[in-house]
Amino acid sequence: MENQTVRFEDLGLSETTLAAVKKMGFEAPSPIQAAFVPLALSGKDVIGQARTGSGKTAAFVLPILERVDAEKGYPQALVLTPTRELSQQIAEEASRLSLKHPLRSVCCVGGRNIRPQITDLKKGAQLVIGTPGRVIDLMQRGEFDTSRLKMVVLDEADRMLDIGFRPDIERILRKCPTERQTLLLSATLPAPVARLAQKYMNDPERVDVSHIGANSQNSITQFYVPVDQDRKFRTLIRVLSQEKPQQVLVFTRTKRGAEEVYRKFSGRLPRIGFIHGDLSQNLREGVLSRFRDGRLRLLIATDVMGRGIDISGISHIVNYDVPMDCDDYVHRIGRTGRLSSTEKIGSAITFVTREEGDQLTNIEIRVNKELARYEIRDFETQRPRRPARHVNDPA
Repeated sequence: MENQTVRFEDLGLSETTLAAVKKMGFEAPSPIQAAFVPLALSGKDVIGQARTGSGKTAAFVLPILERVDAEKGYPQALVLTPTRELSQQIAEEASRLSLKHPLRSVCCVGGRNIRPQITDLKKGAQLVIGTPGRVIDLMQRGEFDTSRLKMVVLDEADRMLDIGFRPDIERILRKCPTERQTLLLSATLPAPVARLAQKYMNDPERVDVSHIGANSQNSITQFYVPVDQDRKFRTLIRVLSQEKPQQVLVFTRTKRGAEEVYRKFSGRLPRIGFIHGDLSQNLREGVLSRFRDGRLRLLIATDVMGRGIDISGISHIVNYDVPMDCDDYVHRIGRTGRLSSTEKIGSAITFVTREEGDQLTNIEIRVNKELARYEIRDFETQRPRRPARHVNDPA
């Protein structure tokens, strides 16, 4: 069944949930929602592969709303995520979608006072959303009882494994009932994620819509810029001047790199910020809040932090550094191409040094698309290469 013909009314949702969906302004389910929700509602274990920004949060929150018994005041569903920011965004979306449901949820993440989280658990939260470290902390304190969980969701599973959460995830899953439903969502499905699924899921159904919209010219245009390392910042200035982006997210490979780019902008450009994992939780939340409401127009981020950024106004992504692997590229560019208030398409521009040609090729193979060269007016992003000397050339 083509997604264009599918309505939320066709997915098996209750009238209560449909009313909340309508109030949020959702008109039709996205591909991942149309394919994933009916399977999840059936109680089966499901693996969902979809690009970032595809609506996958609602794809698992809607089934949770249907399957949780709001009259029972204990945890029945657990959602694990790689970052505090993503946990908070899921909690907010769950709150909006449960507007017509008496569901109680709690966001359990580190970097915040644990006491209010414990209080919310004691009040009878049925849905727990959090990062593995804080969830284990609450389990060890005896404040989070996993013994009656009906559902466990592993969101952005690939990223959780990338940043070393596998031991924590396995520790949590071993404490959950064996007769549970497990839902796993991921933009990519590398071998470690497949092994985790094989070990902890029961004959899962697989839904793969990662190809839908990933390379569509209606969604995002993708470019590369050949650049010398020491000309990257001047190239970035030229790109911003030429593109005049509504909002731009600049990715660097390291925390130090993010801070260096930010310092170079000091005094040159207002309304900029940076975010990485070494910032305190309060600082990170403040930066994201300012970016979300438009007070910041340019945000410099590392990959892990970029995963927590789900903002509709981002018009441009600049990969100041080529990502370490091509799956990270897919995650990065998923942050644009979904503008809510304009019909313009998003743009992703990747800076590539001469030594990184193979990485560019791997990216093009991954997205099944040849990236166009981005032309910058009146500026050379690379020095001309000196012709190689031949052995017989005069000295």
